[in-house]
Amino acid sequence: MDSKNTLTIVRRLSSVFYRPPMIFTETKLKGAFVIELERFEDERGFFALSWSEKEFSERGLESRLVECNISFNRKRGTLRGMHYQQSPHGQVKVVRCTMGAIYDVIVDLRPDSPTFKQWVGVRLTASNRLMLYIPEGLAHGFQTLEDDSEVLYQMSSPYVAGSGRGVRWNDTAFRIEWPEETKRIIIARDSEYADFH
Repeated sequence: MDSKNTLTIVRRLSSVFYRPPMIFTETKLKGAFVIELERFEDERGFFALSWSEKEFSERGLESRLVECNISFNRKRGTLRGMHYQQSPHGQVKVVRCTMGAIYDVIVDLRPDSPTFKQWVGVRLTASNRLMLYIPEGLAHGFQTLEDDSEVLYQMSSPYVAGSGRGVRWNDTAFRIEWPEETKRIIIARDSEYADFH
């Protein structure tokens, strides 16, 4: 068999067995995705692509990330949120849990959206390695499910203190169903946001 035929067969087999390196599943909130990493495993463990400008841009998603932050949380039941940045400093966020486990929540604050004021919750853990892509116009927060949980944020624009805003985690406008917790740890600022209208 000549090399041209061999190359054709290899290409056909590659297309049959090709698996995308990242699996994007859109949530009920338009433009918000749960991202699963495709693992290539062997006896050593696995290898996975955790970021690809190409994979994001091919889906029309923001692929320019300019800032990364880490949130370390000592105690289970720590609740941070619900935060966002006001336009023109809105941020796209890609969030993953690198240690421990969290219940990650996003709320649609886009007035023209068909899912305005609706929310989605996703369990992100160090072991499931899921990521959540959060478009501009959504508030974000999480509650830790284990002690010593760490969260990695990648953002499309820098933090601008004067543009930081939030909505209350237990506002009845959203009716978010948080995991039960006997001792929830939350700072005063996150508990005192005004009612959302």
